[in-house]
Amino acid sequence: MKLSVKVLLIIMSVVLISACGQNRVKKAKEETKTEEAARINVELASGYIRRGQLEVAHVKLEKALEVDDTYVPAYTTMAILMEMKGEIVEAQSYYLEALDIDHRNPELLNNYGTFLCKQDKIEEAIKQFEKVLKNQFYERPEKAHANLGYCILKSENPDYKKAEKHIRKALKINPNMPSALIAMGELGLKTKKYLTTRAFMQRYHSVARASATSLWYQAQAEKALGDQKYFLKFSRQLLKNFPDSPEAEKLMELTGQ
Repeated sequence: MKLSVKVLLIIMSVVLISACGQNRVKKAKEETKTEEAARINVELASGYIRRGQLEVAHVKLEKALEVDDTYVPAYTTMAILMEMKGEIVEAQSYYLEALDIDHRNPELLNNYGTFLCKQDKIEEAIKQFEKVLKNQFYERPEKAHANLGYCILKSENPDYKKAEKHIRKALKINPNMPSALIAMGELGLKTKKYLTTRAFMQRYHSVARASATSLWYQAQAEKALGDQKYFLKFSRQLLKNFPDSPEAEKLMELTGQ
């Protein structure tokens, strides 16, 4: 029995649709496979970075980018690695490549802003944090608020009120956020509100391990407040636990040792 032209066309359409569907499924599986391979290499690289095996981590990240050159975490992790190695220009180039792929990613923008702030590119950094805060769907706005406030403190002519506003917003969302508590401690020192520094460093030490920075901030506050007992306490702790730190060196200069 001969099939009509209309029936033949229907059959051909079904076959073509089926073939296209199979091709899409096959392509999706291939993309999933390459992304998974990239993800595994990035995870391995992150482990090597934590153990200080930077060159091995570099090889794994290169492999990740080789199998999937659109995998953003590979670029961002490579940027972090380059920064750790002191290769700042290369680090920035990896951040920019990641942004070319996903320029609206709030976590990426926040990380890039943090990088720029550390390089004293304050105005550029502030722009990145402000972009993040415009994204209503970002799940960790406290990170951007804290980073923005801290970065404002680093500027040549800091707007202390604006910095405090953002840091307090971060702490309103997460009252135990160590980076925001540290930033409030620094703000207290810069504005000569030493009770503020003392209070926020006490809060910091109740939720996080003492660092050279936190001990240095509290030691300065105690000295300014005239509490010799606690000044000596935090000074000794700083010199004992972080003898080679820049903060320990500053303390020695402060005490004339």
